[in-house]
Amino acid sequence: MNGCNWDDETGQINAFNQYSYNGEDFLTFDPQRLTWIALKPQAVITKLRWDGEEDQLKCNKNFYVHECPAFLKKYLYLFSVLPSVSLLQKSLSSPVSCHATGFYPNRGLMFWRKDGEELHEGVDPGEILPNNDGTFQMSIDLNVSSVTPEDWERYDCVFQLSGGEDIVTNLNESIIRTNWKGEKNIFELESFFLASFFIIIITLGITDGDPSWAGKYVHSSRLLMLDNHQPENSKHKNVTEIRDFWEDTVLCFVAHIKMVFSHVSFKYK
Repeated sequence: MNGCNWDDETGQINAFNQYSYNGEDFLTFDPQRLTWIALKPQAVITKLRWDGEEDQLKCNKNFYVHECPAFLKKYLYLFSVLPSVSLLQKSLSSPVSCHATGFYPNRGLMFWRKDGEELHEGVDPGEILPNNDGTFQMSIDLNVSSVTPEDWERYDCVFQLSGGEDIVTNLNESIIRTNWKGEKNIFELESFFLASFFIIIITLGITDGDPSWAGKYVHSSRLLMLDNHQPENSKHKNVTEIRDFWEDTVLCFVAHIKMVFSHVSFKYK
């Protein structure tokens, strides 16, 4: 059994070349001292013979200390997978989360920067979690409650993977995936429709010659309320009926608008 281990965080390299006989350890190579170590008394003869082969000892050391780690690094870099990085925010008051998913191996590093300097305050890093397909994901939150809109462009999220180029994502509202944008747009559209509805009703009411039922009803209601010659109980009854009618109409319209936009807002969740 032979090979090497490389710790990409500390840079430490552990090489091994070991022989066994009849299910038991027999000989092992020490590349630092350029010598074989006999693990059984029966291995001493072989150790002495192999220790005399100086050229082979130097070749073994070069392979296990230099070539083997180089092959290992190349293999890991060859099969590394970069993630997709996105910015997420649940609501206007929530922190902005920088989320990376789909990277391999699980040696990812992520942090927020301001003006190119790594931030250590106002950030909340998460753990590296596994995905179902064998890749990994991670995220780090940035508290933006005290960040003015003018300063957003000074912040960016950086993802690093061993052997790969940095993925830098600038803090930009236009690329944030969130729910509150959809809710804001829906509220603006709903307000627009409600305002348009009342403008139409008022216009129809003012237009005396309008042939529609709305125009006739508003016009007739205006005449009824201005008619001082009707009995008080009759005028009160007419006004009440007209008021109830328009209240019911407006409530039905608002309910319909809310029902329609509830289906639209569902897409943003």
